[in-house]
Amino acid sequence: MTDRLHVDRVLLAEPRGFCAGVEMAIKALVWMVRVFDAPVYCYHEIVHNRLVVERFRARGVVFVDSVDEVPPGAPLMLSAHGSAPEVVAAAREHGRFVVNAVCPLVTKVHHEARVRAGKGFTILYVGHAGHDEAEGALAVAPGAMRLVEHEDDLDRVLPDLPDGPVAVLAQTTLALHEWQGVVERTRAEHPDLWTAARGDLCFATTNRQAALRVVAERADAIVVIGSANSSNTLALAEVARRAGCERVMRIDGPDELDADLLDGARVVGVTAGASAPDDLVRSVVARLDPTDGIEPVFVTDEDEYFPPPRELRELVPALDSVVALLFGTDPGAARRMGGPFAADREVDASAALAGLDT
Repeated sequence: MTDRLHVDRVLLAEPRGFCAGVEMAIKALVWMVRVFDAPVYCYHEIVHNRLVVERFRARGVVFVDSVDEVPPGAPLMLSAHGSAPEVVAAAREHGRFVVNAVCPLVTKVHHEARVRAGKGFTILYVGHAGHDEAEGALAVAPGAMRLVEHEDDLDRVLPDLPDGPVAVLAQTTLALHEWQGVVERTRAEHPDLWTAARGDLCFATTNRQAALRVVAERADAIVVIGSANSSNTLALAEVARRAGCERVMRIDGPDELDADLLDGARVVGVTAGASAPDDLVRSVVARLDPTDGIEPVFVTDEDEYFPPPRELRELVPALDSVVALLFGTDPGAARRMGGPFAADREVDASAALAGLDT
């Protein structure tokens, strides 16, 4: 690693890093790597983090952009961002063992799109063109949905809406400001606008943004850890700028820290996008090397847990029985009491991911 930077203090945002959906998806792919012979296939990147994807590639995971690239009978995971219905159907053909690791919060948006379209709504979907989550959601009801990336897009979209009810749905990883303006302006023209009661933004996304706003009030500079194709990571960087912090950097890891940008910054705030593992946070803080220590900035607890995808849950009892046989214990007892696979809730995804390197 390059030289330490010796800032005065690090303000560490809490919560930060892996969300419940990413925890579920990462652990599910770790289980698949440990259970199946390589290669294991994954449709799109499992999460949008370059270093996470590289770790899985090193263990024989092949990331594809089309399920047609996956051989018959091969194990295949569908990414956390959600897949188009026709992709899910095609994935299950040809005897493939398919694990759909879609985040339950994304599934909720898909369900809302299907229901609203069935009731005759025109749906404005607020999201980023080309993002895996947006492409999957728009494919749920393509005839009823219109993509809106920015509030200015409404100049084009609103005049062309057909008669009838209107709904607004959103990509779960947006910043709040990317969603609010669209809703407010659309409601001004369509007072009966339908939106989800609690909105579509992921609770983890909003929690991380809230923690960062508190940090940004006290920090001379902000470091956001996460990859350039991660929507929620880019949203965090924008939140920091909107909170008034003039020095904000988005990095994948410690070697990308900009010493010139940090020059003279005594207090540095650190957070991580929802797909960045905690060992990256620790290595970034180690390079910052705060002489006056690390101060956690706590906003809220996150205790949400998403169990493994259904396909793995159905496989878990058999896996625990196999482990029991290998170690000469009672397979029946393993099924009743739960073995290493059944103890998924207690397993930390960052630790499981780091374990792939050993």
